[in-house]
Amino acid sequence: MTTTEGTHSRPVGDGASEDWGPSLLPGSEEYLEDPRHYGIEHGAPWPEDVPHGQNDMHWRYDDDPRGARRAELRVAACWTVTLLCGIGLAWVYVAGGQTQVEGGLFALGFGGLGVGFVLWARDLLPGHDVIASRGGLTHASEESDRRLAVQSLGRGLEPMARRPFLAKMLGGVLTVFGISLLFPLASLGPAVDGQFAVTAWRRGIRAVNEDGDPVRPGDIEANGILTVFPNTGEDPGSPAMAQSSVVLINLASAPFEVRPDRKDWHIGAVGSQSCIVGFSKICTHAGCPVSLYNWSAHELICPCHQSTFRVLEDCKPIFGPAPRNLAQLPLAVDDEGYIIARSDFNEPVGPGYWNRPIRVNPNTGAAVEYS
Repeated sequence: MTTTEGTHSRPVGDGASEDWGPSLLPGSEEYLEDPRHYGIEHGAPWPEDVPHGQNDMHWRYDDDPRGARRAELRVAACWTVTLLCGIGLAWVYVAGGQTQVEGGLFALGFGGLGVGFVLWARDLLPGHDVIASRGGLTHASEESDRRLAVQSLGRGLEPMARRPFLAKMLGGVLTVFGISLLFPLASLGPAVDGQFAVTAWRRGIRAVNEDGDPVRPGDIEANGILTVFPNTGEDPGSPAMAQSSVVLINLASAPFEVRPDRKDWHIGAVGSQSCIVGFSKICTHAGCPVSLYNWSAHELICPCHQSTFRVLEDCKPIFGPAPRNLAQLPLAVDDEGYIIARSDFNEPVGPGYWNRPIRVNPNTGAAVEYS
């Protein structure tokens, strides 16, 4: 036996029902009493293992408006902490950054955000289980059943919509805290814009040692090496000078293989008692200084990951993770007998990451994209 109210049929007695319309709202009396809400087939009697009077729309402060307001304020307090942490992160980054403070603010900010969500779910959203029938589902669901299932799964949306204060506050918190998360991008440094494709070497610039004294070919003994920098007046310890550091090597009478396009890049005749070549000191693997020289095998070795470069064969890597040769610096001697550069390197120096399609004008040292 059934009775009809509006567009909905309501079960009476054994719980059987007639056709229910698709407009049932979660939390309505019709919705809660519809057998299909509990997995019971249309027209089937109410199973003994499914309790009556279940209400999965009930929430903790359903009958306590003041308690609900206090719950809202607790969530707001947590998200206020996140909001302040976002502002604090932005201020710390602008002030120069301090990793311990930043880490603490990140932890506190994410903690406040998470605790707020937990309190919202616990106190202000429906959270009761419903015991449904597991039997009798032997055929595909009807369209009205599927709509009802979607309504059931979305039963938490309407209670959330009833909290515009929390929704607006959450939007503000996520906006401020999200913007603060962009500030660490500044720690990556400025855009390189090809600056790593060039160094401070230019035509006619003298090579100087760590003390700033110009270097003559005779200052490097046979089978010896010397680290030099371009004489630009900058501190040898500056980043620009580190990027421009060069290892001068006196190969003595070793049979150095000269590439056809680099016949005048070395000082002295190959096979003589003083043949000097210059290579970038920046390892092409991770940028460490290539500072060890095995003169008996004429090999430069990077102490970081043991990349080994064969000097007599254009400093090509023969061991380790380095992906390409060390860049060679064109050398000459000026009228006063000091070693100078003929130009900058004709390729990017350092790690293979920078081995991209960029060439260098040997006269101006400017980086130019390959066409």
